[in-house]
Amino acid sequence: MANPKVFSVSVVTPERAVIERDDATLVVLPAHDGEIGIQRGHSPILTRLGIGALRVDASGGEDLVMYIDGGFAQMVDNRLSVLTEQAKEPADLDPQAAAAAWEALRGQTIVGERALRRHQDALARAQVQKRMTSP
Repeated sequence: MANPKVFSVSVVTPERAVIERDDATLVVLPAHDGEIGIQRGHSPILTRLGIGALRVDASGGEDLVMYIDGGFAQMVDNRLSVLTEQAKEPADLDPQAAAAAWEALRGQTIVGERALRRHQDALARAQVQKRMTSP
C-alpha cells in the first residue's frame, strides 16, 4: 500500500535533473520572502525562490539538504517542481571560497540600487554557503 503522506519532488538546474524522488514527506524551501514548508495535499502554489538551503525529509529516512540559488517552485497535484540556477550538496561547497567571498564583499562601498541588489545577493550566497559548510 502506498504511503498516504508522501509526494514527489524534483529539482532541476539548467544543466541537469538533480533530484527525482517520490518519497518526500516535507520539503522546506527558501522562498524569496522567507522559508516555506510543503507537505502532501498542499494547495497549488507557484513561488519565487531565494538563496538558501532546501531540505527534503523522506519517508525512508534518506533526508537531504541542498544549497539552491534562486529560481521557482511549483506544487500541483502532490508534485513539487523546483527550477533553480544552482543546486549543490553541502559537501560540494567550498568553505574557504565562501569565507573569502564574504570577507571581500563586507568592506565594499556600493553605489546605485542595481549594484546594491547584486551585492546583497552575493553576500547572501557567501553567508549561506559558509553556514552550510560549518561544522
